[in-house]
Amino acid sequence: MALLEDDKKTDDDRPRPRAEAPSRRGDQRPDTEDRRRQKKKDDAPSMGERMRSGMAAMRRHPVVSVAVIAAIVAALAALVIWWLNARQYESTDDAYIDARTVPISAQITGAITAVPVTDNEFVDAGKPLVTIDPRDYQAALEQARASIANFEAQISAQQANIDLAEKQETQAQAALDYSKQQNARDQELLARGAGTVQQAQQSATDLKQKAAAFAGAQSSVIAAQKQLAVFEAQLRSAHASLDKATADLSRTRIVAPEASRVAKLTAAVGAYAQPGQALMTLVPRNVWITANFKETQLSQMHVLQPVDIRVDAYPGRTFHGHIDSIQAGSGVAFSLLPPENATGNFVKIVQRVPVKIVFDGDPGVYLGPGMSVVPYVKVQ
Repeated sequence: MALLEDDKKTDDDRPRPRAEAPSRRGDQRPDTEDRRRQKKKDDAPSMGERMRSGMAAMRRHPVVSVAVIAAIVAALAALVIWWLNARQYESTDDAYIDARTVPISAQITGAITAVPVTDNEFVDAGKPLVTIDPRDYQAALEQARASIANFEAQISAQQANIDLAEKQETQAQAALDYSKQQNARDQELLARGAGTVQQAQQSATDLKQKAAAFAGAQSSVIAAQKQLAVFEAQLRSAHASLDKATADLSRTRIVAPEASRVAKLTAAVGAYAQPGQALMTLVPRNVWITANFKETQLSQMHVLQPVDIRVDAYPGRTFHGHIDSIQAGSGVAFSLLPPENATGNFVKIVQRVPVKIVFDGDPGVYLGPGMSVVPYVKVQ
């Protein structure tokens, strides 16, 4: 009996076999991940433990702790100082070097005989740039001078003719006066019976002839004076032709209007120049900055405010200038096709206004139109 009880106890105490694990790995993964999360959560220190460990580390390394705190305070102070300084400036990267470039073009026709400049060369004011064949214009100049001399001679001769005509008029006037007196005497004698009818008729006829001669002399004087006016008008025309020939001859030699650099050179010896044909472009030394600020940046901006200028071509260098003027209107208002906000759907867009910034003195470096800059305007 005791043996049976021992066998039963042994069977009851024998460990039971575990339930078979699922055959698919996907069924095991959720249970395994949950156990991992719970383990990490149990192993992770609490907030209090972390604070106590941090305080203990600071007590163990006081110098490092002070240095870290000082670095944090310095970074916060630097951030505040930067913010206080940055709020005093307005800047934009929509800015570039600008200048009034001078397009050089031909004003007359002719073959180009000389181009004594080359690309990107610096030229002083008055230096020859292009020479056009001057022979045709020299001939036109000489012809104009000859015409002037010819008309001046004709005017002198005509003045002599006028003097002669005036003398003839005086002579005809005297003959007319005598004929009038003679006719009056003959008519008086005829009336008293002391003269003959024939003599009276001859006197009357002579009076008519003298009157006609006097009228002809007057007409000659008037015609001579009018011819003199014609010659004088032709002389003025000849002087105008001389001025034009002189101007055309001067245009055969194109010179630099001011000190500048040669750019976009297209002129070549042997080419035929036409009026208005572009030969080159000159870039003067006088340059400035056109900065297109947003209209919301202009509230505290005014003329003469100082500007710090950074040019992309010269990194690490800062140039100084000031605001010269602010355009009276946005840039799009003066574009080729300005917007018509009264038609169609309207979408409000922040406009940009060009601001002219000039350098304080010579920058000392080469600056050309189109170069990118970033201006910083101190508004406070």
